Amino acid sequence: MRLLRSSFLLLLVALASACSRNVPSLVPKSGAPPSPRLEFRPPDDAVLTESLKSSVGRSSAPGTQDAELTTVTRFTPEQNGWLLTQRVTQARYTRDGAPVETLVDDVLTRFILRVRLSGDGTYVSLVEPEAALAALAAVAPAGQDVSPLEGFFAPDALEARTRSEWDVKYGGLYGRSWEPGARSYVVGTVPLGGREVAYLLERTFSGTVTTEHGEAMLFSLRCLEAPGADASPQVLEALSQAGNPELSPGVQCEGEQLLGRGRFIPVRRGLTLRATLDGETWTWAARSQMESLRAPEEQR
Repeated sequence: MRLLRSSFLLLLVALASACSRNVPSLVPKSGAPPSPRLEFRPPDDAVLTESLKSSVGRSSAPGTQDAELTTVTRFTPEQNGWLLTQRVTQARYTRDGAPVETLVDDVLTRFILRVRLSGDGTYVSLVEPEAALAALAAVAPAGQDVSPLEGFFAPDALEARTRSEWDVKYGGLYGRSWEPGARSYVVGTVPLGGREVAYLLERTFSGTVTTEHGEAMLFSLRCLEAPGADASPQVLEALSQAGNPELSPGVQCEGEQLLGRGRFIPVRRGLTLRATLDGETWTWAARSQMESLRAPEEQR
């Protein structure tokens, strides 16, 4: 899955030099290696298992609220694109370390998320977004008011949330070459303190590293302040694509992301965000980890 290097050509040059005198080589010297390129090549012969964890805490109260999920994802090629099929196999929610029973977990483990992607990994749309509401109706106890969850899982809300999550993680990364120090930008949101916190995320390519899942490209993550009049065209484009939202002031974040180079493998991602709301500091941390890449029969 890795790009072929010029080592074989260099070996021929070395042998020719060792076996001759004062004869210039006719083989041109290799230049600098090309910048690594990310192409969207999902593993259509295997399923991805990921663990996801998130936590929310605030300065005025001890403890945190934590959610843990295990997801299994498969990609199926379609005409000019891909169909992502994802199911949640495990869901767990705790508050200050104590388990909390919630209908959200029951809904997540009951319905299958289907997302249509273009050939280059661009988000297109959800398939059957009403499936989440159907799952909610199936697990909700008779007579219980579930209107807040109905709003959360409504097709339009689910569509917007899924699109935003995909774009924040992968938008603008594929179909281009990356030199160390190259950057991309995207606007994200996270619900904190009863409101939506909007932030501008900068992703900077740091280089390639070797992982247990093969060669991966490393990106550092950080949040930027609201841009001024001298903002770069990349920043302005990211804001425009997000509808030019008003960014929440004083948001800080840091993290890193590792993506497989040869094919789409979300090796690891972590982001910690802090925001001050009404004098109180909120902290949101999200982590995802690739657990396995297996053939469908092995997964079963």
